[in-house]
Amino acid sequence: MALSWNEIRDRAIKFSREWGEEISEDAEGKTFLNEFFNVFGVSRRRVATFETRVKKIDGKDGYIDLIWRGVLLIEQKSRGQDLNRAHEQAKGYFSGLKDRDLPRYIMVSDFAHIRLYDLETGEQNEFKIAELYKNIKLFGFMAGYQTQPLVPQDPANIRAAELMGLLHDKLLATGYNGHPLEVYLVRLLFLLFAEDTSIFEKRQFQDYIEQKTAEDGHDLGHHLTVLFHTLNTKEDARQTTLDEHLAAFPFVNGRLFEEIITPTSFNAEMRQALLDLCALDWSRISPAIFGSLFQSVMDPKARRDLGAHYTSEQNILKLIKPLFLDALWREFEKVKSQKKRLIDFHKKLAGFKFFDPACGCGNFLVIAYRELRLLELEVLRVLHGDRFHGFLDVSPHIWMDVDQFYGIEIEEFPAQIAQVALWMTDHQMNMRVSEEFGQYFRRLPLDKSPNIAHGNALRLDWKEIVEPKRLSYILGNPPFGGAKFLGDRQKEEVAVVFGNARNSGLLDYVTCWYRKAAEYMAKNPAIRTAFVSTNSITQGEQAGVLWPELFNRGIKINFAHRTFQWSNEGRGKAAVHCVIIGFALEDEAEKRIFDYETPKSEPHAVEAVRINQYLVDGESVTLMNREKPICDSPEIGIGNKPIDGGHYLFAPEEKAEFIKKEPASKKWFRRWIGAEEFLNGYDRWCLWLGDCPPEELRKMPETLKQVESVKRFRLASKSAPTQKLAKSPTRFHVENMPKRTYLVIPKTSSERRDYIPIGFMKPSVISGDANFIIPNAKLYHFGVLTSMMHMAWVRSVCGRLKSDYRYSANLVYNNFPWPEPTEKQRKAIESAAQGVLDARAKHTDATLADLYDPLTMPPQLLRAHQKLDQAVDAAYGKTKFTGEAARVSFLFQLYGQIVAPLINGTRHS
Repeated sequence: MALSWNEIRDRAIKFSREWGEEISEDAEGKTFLNEFFNVFGVSRRRVATFETRVKKIDGKDGYIDLIWRGVLLIEQKSRGQDLNRAHEQAKGYFSGLKDRDLPRYIMVSDFAHIRLYDLETGEQNEFKIAELYKNIKLFGFMAGYQTQPLVPQDPANIRAAELMGLLHDKLLATGYNGHPLEVYLVRLLFLLFAEDTSIFEKRQFQDYIEQKTAEDGHDLGHHLTVLFHTLNTKEDARQTTLDEHLAAFPFVNGRLFEEIITPTSFNAEMRQALLDLCALDWSRISPAIFGSLFQSVMDPKARRDLGAHYTSEQNILKLIKPLFLDALWREFEKVKSQKKRLIDFHKKLAGFKFFDPACGCGNFLVIAYRELRLLELEVLRVLHGDRFHGFLDVSPHIWMDVDQFYGIEIEEFPAQIAQVALWMTDHQMNMRVSEEFGQYFRRLPLDKSPNIAHGNALRLDWKEIVEPKRLSYILGNPPFGGAKFLGDRQKEEVAVVFGNARNSGLLDYVTCWYRKAAEYMAKNPAIRTAFVSTNSITQGEQAGVLWPELFNRGIKINFAHRTFQWSNEGRGKAAVHCVIIGFALEDEAEKRIFDYETPKSEPHAVEAVRINQYLVDGESVTLMNREKPICDSPEIGIGNKPIDGGHYLFAPEEKAEFIKKEPASKKWFRRWIGAEEFLNGYDRWCLWLGDCPPEELRKMPETLKQVESVKRFRLASKSAPTQKLAKSPTRFHVENMPKRTYLVIPKTSSERRDYIPIGFMKPSVISGDANFIIPNAKLYHFGVLTSMMHMAWVRSVCGRLKSDYRYSANLVYNNFPWPEPTEKQRKAIESAAQGVLDARAKHTDATLADLYDPLTMPPQLLRAHQKLDQAVDAAYGKTKFTGEAARVSFLFQLYGQIVAPLINGTRHS
């Protein structure tokens, strides 16, 4: 058991008094160091050696005064000698040490002064021996009190996972695989962490391997098997003849070492791989992210992008803070001056239960536990303050524990990691308590365990994991999985979870967790839930399928993060556009929407009265798929769909070659634009024969070959309607060719663009079905549709293809609430719209993709759009919005006013 800071201070004062005289004899110097170690409760004889011989860089032998391998190197000089020279001499020994034995600290002394170098941080501290008692916390690494600031981007996390991956591969290559290998690696993870964080003695595991096992590794597997058994055996139940090195390991419990698994065999290379892992400083490892990194080592493909597979702490905090943490800190501030209420608040913290039904490696549970322990620490500071230093045992005052956390994970390995990650976090927080109050505190044996179940969360009954009446919060990041990409098993699970709900086949996989949570919360309406999800569940058709189902069950949305980029901090930067939705059966008085100017921006919070399925302040609205617009606007249609097998479409060189062979075909070629051609200026041509008289067609044998090819293509189709089209092979499946100038809207457009590029097209140009077309659109319609008002509607309502905008006629355009401008306002919109077209026309060589890329958009075009936005906003009777959420909220209110008469049957729909 580590000493308290008070005990260490008392020993330091005594040490300073006794060693104030000049020291000259080597023997006395050794005694000095033995007693120096004793100040911090460390047995020098067990951890460090005197006069270790090494080869210096010049090839000569050198003798290190004292080396605690991997931790501390000490060089002593006579009183008054140069400590700088002692420091240089100490560094000169490094070339003779193995990498894993290189120390983090160098201490030099002339028996009057002590100087300590931290080689990792670059810090240097010097003081007189008589002042050791004032500087004892510099030596927290010796006393077992050192806590490392955990940096998510710390390369140590990546390096640890890479080295663990190498050991995994070496074990796998010998035929050691499956469940035993996974358990083995999890146990090694705990051991590595334990010896660097004061659960075990410093280097206890590493020293055991180095001192008790052969260098060729032949007996290492046996020794680890015995060690596992020892760690699972209480000290008083162990054999009295047990090797003293083994006997020194504490009883761990927690069932971590309980299962008897297949023994493994090591070789020299594998032993070295394990020692390389021991050489890392595992106190720097963040359990919040290492788990996911560790999991990825099992997948060679994932390991190539190691670091792209964990969730940033910042993103996790976006969920847990509004779900519970912010409110708890506010409550703490209110009650901290009233002792009884503060004690009740502490009991409340200890009574919470948290459940992640798709917990993976436990990231969300780990961060939640860490943040709650930090809050508990603040409670203890207020309740006990300096009196804590007088407690002989702080454990009765630490009420939060890992058994407050529950999870389900479908894969066994991450489920095991989640459990160990929570224990690791618990110990790190215990070290914070120890450092804060000067009383060493560790929970060993592990009497309490996290409740992590291995199974399918959509098949399990959540009530069997944790009773609803005991649960406080559900949280997590369930698997995404777009509806179109689900496997048969997943599709079956969606069908089972949603039962007879209409159109459930349109829903993403993540929606199953929402439905299961809603059913579960019905047993305890006080439960609060928040999930991270793809933003698609709040857009397009899904919003109209999922949320009416949940709202009918009494669900209320209490906070939401609108679309933002859920990016990870590792290499590869896996990113997806997400939302966070906090919901419950009980309404909360204070609702908040976190809005983002762009998906990569920082959020700003906006208070809301109610939050609907589109994550804006407004009544719940289910947009219908409408055949006609709700307002007096021109009808929209799809472009032309040939179903021709490509036989009517030509690149410029193909067209020229064809006309060369058959000059009479020239007049039947018309320019063709799909979305790619429209946006990127590609040149493509269509051989349109629908208007070609039969007598002319028969005079063009090469053209007839194309017609015959189209006919054969359609007849070969498995679709009966397509086969029927073979009877009229010169016609298209969909024909939409306006006689006058028309407006083009590409169906799919990059989410990077602030505005979807739309534009007018001459009637001679045929538009493909990758575009929507509006035949009777005027300059006014172009102005409104290319405005920020319409874009805000699109971003909230449209579906997505990956993350790109997927425009819709029936859902987006036909439901769009147009303004009712005065004549003056209409002319202002037309004038500003012409300004946009004029700004485009100044860049004749630029494509629409060039003009609307945020990085290359010309300033004059941006200013023209901003002027147009002002004109359109004015037509709606608005001059300023606080953000896009406010803009969309306004549009939904207007939508409700417009559709009310439609519902009553007074207007067409």
